[in-house]
Amino acid sequence: MTALIDPGVTGPAPAIDVCDVWLSFDGSPVLCGINLAVRSGEFVGVIGPNGAGKTVLLKVMLGLLRPDRGSVRVLGHPVRSARGQVAYVPQHASFDRKFPARVLDVVLMGLLGPKRLERLSGADRRRRAMSALESVRADDLAGRPVGELSGGQLQRVLLARALAMDSPVVLLDEPTSSLDARMAGAVYDLLGDLVPQRTVVLVAHDVGVISRRVDRVACLNRRLFVHDTDELGAKDLAEVYGHPVEFVVHEGHAGPPRADGSGR
Repeated sequence: MTALIDPGVTGPAPAIDVCDVWLSFDGSPVLCGINLAVRSGEFVGVIGPNGAGKTVLLKVMLGLLRPDRGSVRVLGHPVRSARGQVAYVPQHASFDRKFPARVLDVVLMGLLGPKRLERLSGADRRRRAMSALESVRADDLAGRPVGELSGGQLQRVLLARALAMDSPVVLLDEPTSSLDARMAGAVYDLLGDLVPQRTVVLVAHDVGVISRRVDRVACLNRRLFVHDTDELGAKDLAEVYGHPVEFVVHEGHAGPPRADGSGR
């Protein structure tokens, strides 16, 4: 495996530019000298073992965690100045399941923050939210209380909320972890359709699937190594995970299921 000192991107500034980022928790290093330049309109997958720092790296890109050293710029601006330009889908949503909100309300909440969306009328917001729900085959859940959703249904709703924002940068933390193989494949295809209009960074555990869809794969285990997808091999994966890893590819998804209890 060849260590990446990311040479940067010639031409326009990268959509995401992580430069020499170091971060420790209670004296234990989590991110060590991370360099990553993600081009505008690029689809990058981030893989690595549990505890490798993948979620931490996304939170640094979001400005939710401040590194001990190094810098992060998003769309040419300091990360904290670009929050309204970034959509985020967490792996696990923390909220009160008893909160009386419908699915449509949750998606509409994603349209409240970004200043570029302030001029949208109520009707336009609703149309945008319903279109996003339809894209993840969850439009028939719009009137359901969010507290009644299964894990897979909730994950699709959170993805719809991110899509409704129409942000130029989308960060996702294992968005298919609660979905069956068919729905997961459909979500990966949907994310691939977002580029090159948007920049997508996806943390995922299904190495075989994402390697067929992304432009580059970033292997993270405290330190970061980046490969074009045709360069990534079993030896590289073994070095990152600490043991042999096989590519597992799920084929034959016929399209996303309806939200009728299947695909949970």
